[in-house]
Amino acid sequence: MLSGDFLVLVIVSGLIASPIAFYFLHSWLEKYDYRITIGPAVFVLTALAALVITLVTISWQAIRAATANPVKSLRTE
Repeated sequence: MLSGDFLVLVIVSGLIASPIAFYFLHSWLEKYDYRITIGPAVFVLTALAALVITLVTISWQAIRAATANPVKSLRTE
């Protein structure tokens, strides 16, 4: 449940950022003499990398919280 909420946020942010990034990158690359095009594969791979990083981070934090000793945490407060 926890990772699902974060994944939805990452997907929505990717859907918002991809067209904006495409517009700015396309206009920036048009200024050069040797022009290249940006395909959708760049944005798909970037979105997948962001999803993997999000899942690894959430999993790592969940494992740390599950294995933490609550007594040790309460002593420091």
